[in-house]
Formats: sequence, structure tokens, C-alpha cells
Amino acid sequence: MKLLRGPLGAALGLALLLSSVQAVEPISLGLALAGAASALTGLISYPRLYCYFRECCLQREGARAGAALREDLDKKLFGQHLVKKVIVKAVSGFLNNTNPKKPLTLSLHGWTGTGKNFVSKIIAESIYEGGLNSNYVHQFVSTLHFPHAHSVGQYKDQLQSWIRGNVSACGRSIFIFDEMDKMHAGLIDSIKPFLDYYEQLDGVSYRRAIFIFLSNAGAEKITEVALNFWKSGKKREDMELKDLEAGVSLSVFNNKNSGFWHSSLIDRNLIDYFVPFLPLEYKHVKMCVRAELQSRGYVVDEEIITKVADELTYFPKEEKIYSDKGCKTVFTKLDFYYDL
Repeated sequence: MKLLRGPLGAALGLALLLSSVQAVEPISLGLALAGAASALTGLISYPRLYCYFRECCLQREGARAGAALREDLDKKLFGQHLVKKVIVKAVSGFLNNTNPKKPLTLSLHGWTGTGKNFVSKIIAESIYEGGLNSNYVHQFVSTLHFPHAHSVGQYKDQLQSWIRGNVSACGRSIFIFDEMDKMHAGLIDSIKPFLDYYEQLDGVSYRRAIFIFLSNAGAEKITEVALNFWKSGKKREDMELKDLEAGVSLSVFNNKNSGFWHSSLIDRNLIDYFVPFLPLEYKHVKMCVRAELQSRGYVVDEEIITKVADELTYFPKEEKIYSDKGCKTVFTKLDFYYDL
């Protein structure tokens, strides 16, 4: 019989010892518990094994996380070739870098329903099994967490304290800021020191953290470029990041209704990528409906897929190319056709 050695054997031995406590006399029990304590110490000293029993900071290594990210984006995200390319390269490269000079900072821009929240969820899940529910992933929604203009000074202090505390606990913390277009101007600048090229601030390094900003601001500029491509007879897939990124960053920087209005984060080039989410076309909406049917375990019915896609409204008014709500409402519309 092959014996299990090392921390795993110790852990199993601990379980057997505790299950037979009633049959052990007091002195032997004391020795057994001492051995159990030693086993626990050995278990905790092996981080990878310890992480089988509870969540750990950076649950997946860079290569595994990158592979999971690419697979999920390929299977679940539609009509966003630029997003897939930029996100996979940026996140994978950052996770594999053993000595980054600053945190990874991504700003995702586009209309509602184009996939910004969905992609931030996939990024979180590729790194932590708990995804958005992980202890190391933190979400802020502007209208919920920072609703009052007169409290911006207080929000700045709270935000700095929250980020400092969480990065101190886990250097690979992920922070997601939703509704940046509704955030009070100047508030986000309070986190500038954490995004800059500092090795440490008050003994804490922020270089391994990830910051993700989500915003509808810049969507008009993205649509303008996409529509010009369409009118010129160019393929959507021929669009490159350089066709959009500069225009989006400038549009957001000069938008008085954006949390990035004249922000030092943009002015000091601390945002690594402005990621444009293109407006979704009719064919992409059908892909979303088809994927949702499959995820629910339903038979794929092309007639129902067409009906759901036809119920949505499209813009511009004459051309009617892009869904004005992306894929956001297809999930609830499907419920109408099925007795749930």
C-alpha cells in the first residue's frame, strides 16, 4: 500500500484522527492533537494546497488565466474583435510580467448592451474562481457608492482608504468602476497615486493590481467611426485600435458629463488602454439570442431567434444598422417565448 506523504497525507491523517477521538484515551488524545496541529502547520506552509481549501490571492497563474480568458471571450463575446484582441494581450501580458512598473489600467467604452460589464466579469473569473464574488474583486457603481456631489471630498478619502486596505491584503486585487460617465468630476483623480509609476507608497506596492473603468462616454465617437467604415464599404473587422483609441480618449477627456473630464489619469497617460466596444449589428444580436438559448439548455429555434432580434430597435433612423440596446434585453425577451 502506497503511503500519502507531505501536507496532503497530513491533512487526511488529521481527518482520521479527529474521526476516532472517542476511542482515544486522554494522553493519547493530547499527542494526537499535537500531531494534528503540526499537520495543519505543514498544510498552510504549502500555498497551492492551502488554496484548495480556501480562496487565495491570485488563484490562477498567468498562463492559465490567459487561456481561460481567451476561451471565454471566443465563446461568449460577439461582434467585438478589437476587445478580444486588446483584452487578451493586455491581461495575459500583465499577469505573466513578474515585475510590472505600474498597475494594469483598462477603460472600456461603448453603448449599453455591447458587453462592457460582461467582459469585466470574464476578466475577474479568469483570475479568481469566485469571479465578481471573490474577496479580491471590488466593484464600485457611481450612482450607488458616490451619489452626492457635496460629499466628493468624503468619497475621495473613503476610496483611497478602501483601495489601500485591499491592496495591502492582496496585491493582485481587481477594482471595477462602473458608470464612470455618471461619476462626479474630480473624484477618480483621488486614486492617481495608486496608478502611477511608484515602487511603493507608504510601504504598499500597487503594481500588481488591476483597475477597470466602464463608461458609456465616447460611444458617440465609436459609432461615428464604425458608421464611416460601413458607408465606405469597409469591413467592420478591418477596424484597428488606432482608428478609435485616440478619438475616444479625447472625447472622454473633454466630456463635462464624464467622470474623466479633464482627469489627470488621462492627462498623465496612466490609462493603459481605451478599449472601444463597437455597436452591435442585427447578426450579433442573433448570436446573443442563440448563445442564451444554448446556455439555458433549450433547442435552438431559428424562428424564435429571428423574432427576438426583430423586436429590438435599430439606429441610425434611416440605415437601422445597430441595436440601440445591444444585447442587453434579449434575455428577458426570450422569457416571453418560453414557459419558465
